[in-house]
Amino acid sequence: MKPYNILFLCTHNSARSILGEALASTHPSGRFTGYSAGSTPATQINPFAIEMIQDMGYDTSKLRSKNWDEFALPDAPKMEFIITLCDIAAGEICPVWPGNPATAHWGFPDPAQLSGTDDDKRRAIRDVMIGLNKRIDMLSALPIEKLDALSLQNELNKLAKI
Repeated sequence: MKPYNILFLCTHNSARSILGEALASTHPSGRFTGYSAGSTPATQINPFAIEMIQDMGYDTSKLRSKNWDEFALPDAPKMEFIITLCDIAAGEICPVWPGNPATAHWGFPDPAQLSGTDDDKRRAIRDVMIGLNKRIDMLSALPIEKLDALSLQNELNKLAKI
């Protein structure tokens, strides 16, 4: 079965959305290919996110902060799911996504905004990773191929409340 493409969006595409890309792509179900982007990409990826991603075995050489316009182009991969992870990106006017993907907002606090020790910052990244992984686990358990568009949209929205 072909994996479902899932695009995670944050404003800067430097931590949360990057984690989503790696988690979806390395999910043991094999049901997803993760992508990430942002409306205003950062110049670098959060180093603590890179640490976590390396630990999960995802190839970090593929990671870069990308503008979400790349995924609205005609030759871009067709997305089945678009997930915003920060409140700013959720409120912005997004491009028109080809293929009418299911969308949801799974909000998480921005770990890049946290002040504190490196351990505090790692803990914040880990909290996002745990929350995202839980939702991806639950999404992978759904009978996606059997759900109509409205049912799938409702299920995605339910996962936002986990």
